[in-house]
Amino acid sequence: MSPPRPRYSTDLTDAEWARLGPLVPPPKLGGRPARDRREIINAISYVTRTGCAWRLLPHDFPPWQTVYHYFRLWRIDGTWERMHDALREEVRARAGRERTPSAGIIDSQSVRTTEKGGPAATTGPSGSMDGSGTCS
Repeated sequence: MSPPRPRYSTDLTDAEWARLGPLVPPPKLGGRPARDRREIINAISYVTRTGCAWRLLPHDFPPWQTVYHYFRLWRIDGTWERMHDALREEVRARAGRERTPSAGIIDSQSVRTTEKGGPAATTGPSGSMDGSGTCS
């Protein structure tokens, strides 16, 4: 057995894993041996926090293809959304609030670029193009 890998700052603590672990789908029966779900979550956390490409995931994590597979699978099957909802409800309850929000606010902003619109708004100061495709 290989020595344990170095701990990354993005790794889950034991307390965090105790909370998240039950929300992660169990391995399917049959097929290949299941990967350590905690290490998969740790690898996904590493990618999302560092912004590295999947293929640049350090080699002491499970293979990047495996990590990406579970990231995608859990996005499609709603696992990430269920985790988010459960954690949000827990945080709200600890703060003495209702577990689910009763209202939401969406903020949108429109910026007007010009009174004219169309090509005049996007082609430059004079608003016209010559035959060569450059502004005149």
